[in-house]
Amino acid sequence: MAALSEEQSLLKEQAQSWARDAAPVARFRKMRDSGNELGFDQPTWSSIGEMGWTGIVIPEEFGGVAMGHLTLGIVLEELGRQLTASPLLASGLAAATALVTGGSEAQKKTWLPKIADATAVVTLAIDEGPRHAPSSIALVAEKSGDTFKLSGKKDHVLEGMAADAYIVAARTSGAPGAESGITLFLVEATARGVGRQRLKTADSRGYAQLTFDGVELPSSALIGAVDQGNAILQVALDRGRAGLAAEMLGTAAQSFDMTLDYLKTRVQFGQVIGSFQALGHRAAGLFTEMEMTRSCVEAALQAIDSGAEDTPQMCSLAKYKAGEFLHNMSNELIQIHGGIGMTDEFDAGLYLKRARAQEATWGNRAFHRDRYATLMGF
Repeated sequence: MAALSEEQSLLKEQAQSWARDAAPVARFRKMRDSGNELGFDQPTWSSIGEMGWTGIVIPEEFGGVAMGHLTLGIVLEELGRQLTASPLLASGLAAATALVTGGSEAQKKTWLPKIADATAVVTLAIDEGPRHAPSSIALVAEKSGDTFKLSGKKDHVLEGMAADAYIVAARTSGAPGAESGITLFLVEATARGVGRQRLKTADSRGYAQLTFDGVELPSSALIGAVDQGNAILQVALDRGRAGLAAEMLGTAAQSFDMTLDYLKTRVQFGQVIGSFQALGHRAAGLFTEMEMTRSCVEAALQAIDSGAEDTPQMCSLAKYKAGEFLHNMSNELIQIHGGIGMTDEFDAGLYLKRARAQEATWGNRAFHRDRYATLMGF
């Protein structure tokens, strides 16, 4: 684990106790069973805003506290442990980064303070198919004078049902597959021609499918320059991926702790099953993988904070490693618990379902293996 400052250590303790007491897995289960269309509990989200976590990476001049990405990663890890559902990742990190990086002064002054105090949710609307492919954007933005007209769809938009505005990646030139010709627009959810439909997913979160039917936007809706949106998009996605990796680490770490507790208490043949050598070896291997994953995740967050040149590589490495460990750990969580692990009454299934959704979000393991190799020159 990275050496934390006194402030970060206190924040970790605060996040740990708050998530355990105010937003535990039992609360997520209750939200799931209620059929909540937003995919998160509004009082929980308001509390996260009141504690200032939504402004951790937002500059102070726009209502944030600018404490850095490692600090936000600490919070996300603790929320991941309890499967706490909130738009913190999508709005307070990914969308906020896009606005800080490429937004106009007017956009920053309007939206960043609202993101920072959790009175507005903004999210990225990128993918249009079943897999993450940010260069395969086909949604068209046609320029006419000082306005643009957006037509197309976006799929699997995180917090799409709750969002007040979307940062939409559109194609202003070139063909799908080309990294150039992508432009970002800030589109309010109430804009004429915007439609959204809830997607029901295994992890019971608030995803949506969006449609844009000739949505007219003024040039002031542009984030950055025409055809130059990909660079801003990649920065926002990498920050989001590193934060998501931290959340995945928390989900996996809690899965490990649940498994370890079971190994220490479940008795078979007159002794605890953790004393069986084969199970002890499996636990030791999983612990080693967890610590390797932690090193990758923290290195990515620190690379972002220090402005390191290899930040994209580190973010892809973190997302890949977190995905690999979480996939294996969530399987072991079910398997070692045996029959009880298969029941809905036990929490293991909730962790497995959330794990599969996290693995696919913003690039699966195959996507990031390929991206890491490409960035490294292979």
